[in-house]
Amino acid sequence: MAAPPSVTMGNLTGDWVMNKNISNDTDPLLKLQGAPWLIRQAIAWSSVTLHIKQYSTDKTAHIDTDLTASGGIKGTSEPRALNWVFRGHSDHVFGTVKDKNRWVHLADVTDPFLREGWCDGDGEEAGPDGQKLMENWAENEERNWTASQIWGFGTVNGERRHVRRVVVTKGDTVLKLRLVYDWRGKK
Repeated sequence: MAAPPSVTMGNLTGDWVMNKNISNDTDPLLKLQGAPWLIRQAIAWSSVTLHIKQYSTDKTAHIDTDLTASGGIKGTSEPRALNWVFRGHSDHVFGTVKDKNRWVHLADVTDPFLREGWCDGDGEEAGPDGQKLMENWAENEERNWTASQIWGFGTVNGERRHVRRVVVTKGDTVLKLRLVYDWRGKK
């Protein structure tokens, strides 16, 4: 379901389900990142829901995400502070990762794939300086990969959707992925 205009990058709180019909296949990217085969199969065959809570503390935005698969199977938990400071965490899908997050203007995004398809209308502003997008940079030194993500809202098949564009690099291999989410509402 398309996201209502009241739901923006400044207010993502609610439940989002990955729409596999209009998202790219996640398996090649997860395999490159070293995710175990059984977990990749579970992701491929189940519905993936993001339970997002967004809030601010001391002028820093936070986006905390708990992932679940069909049947209530717990996935990863990803707390994010949009302050561009590295934070480490470890989970059963991605291993030991350090990442950092921040608000970003489209003009500051350099990768052509990450720049594609974003809504640019009034009301999309979320960051303190009118930014409409969120940037995430992640590194896994053990598995030797990096990931660059941009989150925002884009028009997909004529509807406004929450979209995440991801570029993962491991050695000479670069994979690109677009994830599109259906709005399920607030609980």
